[in-house]
Parts: sequence; C-alpha cells; structure tokens
Amino acid sequence: MSWTKPERMTPAEAEALAVEALTFLASDPERLGPFLGAAGIGPGELRGVAGEPGFLAAVIEHIMSDDALVLAFAESARIRPTLVAVAHHLLARDFDG
Repeated sequence: MSWTKPERMTPAEAEALAVEALTFLASDPERLGPFLGAAGIGPGELRGVAGEPGFLAAVIEHIMSDDALVLAFAESARIRPTLVAVAHHLLARDFDG
C-alpha cells in the first residue's frame, strides 16, 4: 500500500489499511485470539461485526496497543509504522463524528 504523501492518507485509505490489519491479525491465531478477546467476540462473529461502525478503528487501536505488533504489521504491510497512527486518527475521528 502506498500513499502520495508519506504521512497523509484519505479516510478510504485508512479503511483499506484497517482491513489489511484485520487480515494480518486473522492470518495468525496467536495474534487473532487476543484481538477477539479484547473485542469480546468469537471467531464465528467476526464477519457479522466487521461492518459495524467503529470496528475498523478498533482493529487499528488493537494493533497500536503493542509496539511489537505495530512494527510487525508495518513490516508486513510495507508501510512506515507512523501510518498506523494516522489511520487510527482518521478512523476514530470518523467514528466519533
């Protein structure tokens, strides 16, 4: 994923990054389990809640809760780690109204 300006992204790009983050979490049960626990959902409920308002912000927030997770995701997505915070800011702002 790449952006025209290093520290700027659109809300649509932030959503795309959050979807990529969810895929990253889901690709490893040891990463997915803690997220599901923190979100209070089971694996079977994931698809049903994925479209709910605030869910993508929660995915990014979970990634941001652990520096090692931020770095692992950033490496996987081939982005600068600071872009995770940029995406969170955009998604949380959209959710907060």
